[in-house]
Amino acid sequence: MLVEGLGPAFLDGALAIWIERLLNGLTVGVGYVLVAAGLSVIFGVMHVINFAHGELYALGAFFALAVVGTLTPIFGGGIAFVAALLIAPLLVGLVGMAMERFTIQPLYGRNPLYHILLTFGFVIVITDLIKIIWGTANRPPIPRPDVITGPISILGTTVNTYSLFTLAFGGVLTVCVWALLEHTRFGLIVRAGSQDRQMIKNLGIDIDHYYSLVFGLGAALAAIAGIILAGERGVSPGMGGNIIIPAFVIVVLGGLGSFKGAAIGGLFVGVLEESILKVFFSEIAGMVIFFLMIGVLMVRPQGLFGTELEEGGGELLTGRGGGFLADGTRFKLGLAMVALLAVLPLLAGSVFSTYYVTLLVRILLWALFALSLDFVMGYTGLVSLGHVLFWGLGAYVTSVVLVHATASAFVALAIALALGALVAWVVGYFSIRVHGVYFAMITLAFAELFYRLVQDVDAALGWELTGGSDGLFGISSYYGIGGVGIELDEIALFVGPFSLTGTELFFYIALGALVAAFLITRRMLQSPFGSVLVAIRENEERARFLGYDPTVYKRRAFVVSGVFATLAGSLFVFEQGFVTPGSVHWLKSGELIVMVLLGGMGTLFGPILGAFAFFGLEEALIEYTDRWQLVLGTIFILFVIFLPRGLVSLPEKLASLVSERGSNEPEPEPTADIRPGEDD
Repeated sequence: MLVEGLGPAFLDGALAIWIERLLNGLTVGVGYVLVAAGLSVIFGVMHVINFAHGELYALGAFFALAVVGTLTPIFGGGIAFVAALLIAPLLVGLVGMAMERFTIQPLYGRNPLYHILLTFGFVIVITDLIKIIWGTANRPPIPRPDVITGPISILGTTVNTYSLFTLAFGGVLTVCVWALLEHTRFGLIVRAGSQDRQMIKNLGIDIDHYYSLVFGLGAALAAIAGIILAGERGVSPGMGGNIIIPAFVIVVLGGLGSFKGAAIGGLFVGVLEESILKVFFSEIAGMVIFFLMIGVLMVRPQGLFGTELEEGGGELLTGRGGGFLADGTRFKLGLAMVALLAVLPLLAGSVFSTYYVTLLVRILLWALFALSLDFVMGYTGLVSLGHVLFWGLGAYVTSVVLVHATASAFVALAIALALGALVAWVVGYFSIRVHGVYFAMITLAFAELFYRLVQDVDAALGWELTGGSDGLFGISSYYGIGGVGIELDEIALFVGPFSLTGTELFFYIALGALVAAFLITRRMLQSPFGSVLVAIRENEERARFLGYDPTVYKRRAFVVSGVFATLAGSLFVFEQGFVTPGSVHWLKSGELIVMVLLGGMGTLFGPILGAFAFFGLEEALIEYTDRWQLVLGTIFILFVIFLPRGLVSLPEKLASLVSERGSNEPEPEPTADIRPGEDD
């Protein structure tokens, strides 16, 4: 007997709804499969994690939009759409092959983590190129042929015909790629090359050519996914950034390098998102996915179907030993630079605009943030893609305390630093269990989890804590405790004819924090603790044989790094008076790594120099173009390839080039020294 109210009509309706949700999930899942499959194939063959894969996905959608727009008036929508499915992936595949041939291929002898850094540079470049060519406005879905547009009735439910096309086309394409890799000579060679590149070269096979083709194939698959999903969702410049994180979730779940894992993981995540999570966990759907990703990385880092990744050869190239000044001279130069910076606010309003004091404060805070990452990346070799978590934690905890508890800056800062240390220990406890690429992935997952948390926690719990997607604004504070203290805007200090107030006074707080952080970390690295960190970075196995536990030392370094990053985020709120979820986006971690590498990691002062160079270039380029990120991204790519030790190594690099050039000049022939009476 049916329960009252649950008659056949109701059950039929519920079944139809679930069929529709399942079909939507499979449709989205097929798009995920194509994106993740390309990403996984590239990694499986070349051990390259391509962070620009999402931008290639977006590039495919925009190329298709251009092809359809050009050909529709001539041949009609049906032929134009088919042509776009052929032409756009081919173009993107050629772009991918060029990327691999001219930029990635020279890095194969280095640490695989340089591929992450390089492809992040392409994220910046391609995103800006898309905005230059197609603008910043969102576009409607790509026009589709009538034959795959409109509803159709299946099993008593109305189904979108385009969803069926996506399932069929994506499924057939996936099987074809699998067959290509498993049952052809091409697949045999690339699989053998992934196992032993040198052996394939010794057989007389140009494996570099095959690598370029594989990278082009992966890029083309991403482009096809972009076209298919853009036919339903529309086209936007930010679509690449929106897809890359789910793609990483999928390849982590299925297994880095596993084509089967990418296929199963893509369908699983698509169905999970569109059915179960939207129905039962709609408020925290984004967080559930990242909990799952973190759990898999901790229990089985290689994923469900992947194999254990051997740590690639090559070290992370630091700027230590590549400097152009002795330690004592460099320290004196640093003191002179601090003294010069301390004078600058006095000149604001008379010699230059007060805007530059605000800019310098921003640079100092990011320099502190970059220094914090260098402490863990440059001295232990741990590349954290989620370090923005601690910046965001400092900013949000400080903001929440100031808005909901007390306006005391001291109390808010103390709570933020305490929580920053605690969270850094917890994240480090779980993350440092894995190594290399897996560590980078799990820190990224923790950062994305926090990013989702600050957006969704208010709606999920009915609170008004973080401000949701809008953030918190109008935050004010005083420097004191218990209601006794001062606000910087209410006081003024006079130094001769100059006055300091507000931002000018905060400048000295930021400068003092940076100098203190530098001296503290420098002292720590000169201690036995620092010596062990360097030993772990150089040869972790040897450090373990000497009786040191690398995990314990790495975790301690990670906590120190997290605390200083939290401090930078807290100071940001004191100065800016607001915080938004954009402050915690994973791209901020990428920008941070750009600064560290730009200046020279493993030096402490190099990342500070990198922060000044990054924002200095931005400020100089903005004067001439709105697309300054294109130039900056290109510079970063060139640095990764040609100057991986950063700006601190530039003088030595130039000196070596000059000396090499001088040594190649032909020496003058010796003059014959013939004395009278001697034979010629």
